Amino acid sequence: MAINNPYAKYKQNTVETKSPGELTLMLYEGCIKFIKRAEKAIDEGKVEDRNTNLIKSQNIIRELMVTLKTDSEVAKNMMQMYDFILSRLVDANMNNDKKALQEAETFVVDFRDTWKQVIQIDRQRRHGAGGNK
Repeated sequence: MAINNPYAKYKQNTVETKSPGELTLMLYEGCIKFIKRAEKAIDEGKVEDRNTNLIKSQNIIRELMVTLKTDSEVAKNMMQMYDFILSRLVDANMNNDKKALQEAETFVVDFRDTWKQVIQIDRQRRHGAGGNK
């Protein structure tokens, strides 16, 4: 299928040229974006927007869970954390629970920040001091 929209083509190329680590970082960033949108929807009483954004954030966490290789103790602990985050997102959606949403967001932000550091360290190892861009 050909992509005629130049912006869509750019976005597709951006994703296709990312490393697995960078794609994971993009998932964390997307999840945070949808959580923030859901929080705003809760504040504004927009049930449909809350639901839409929380479903998107839940799907991202599910994708992270499906792609996680659980062959180490650290990975098994991450899976438990993903499961906990997912349960908080579901609770936030079912009960319009802003506290559950903020709790989930805190963990996703922590994962994102840690992942950024991992990518930076990896770049520095592969490319020297200039890898922190």
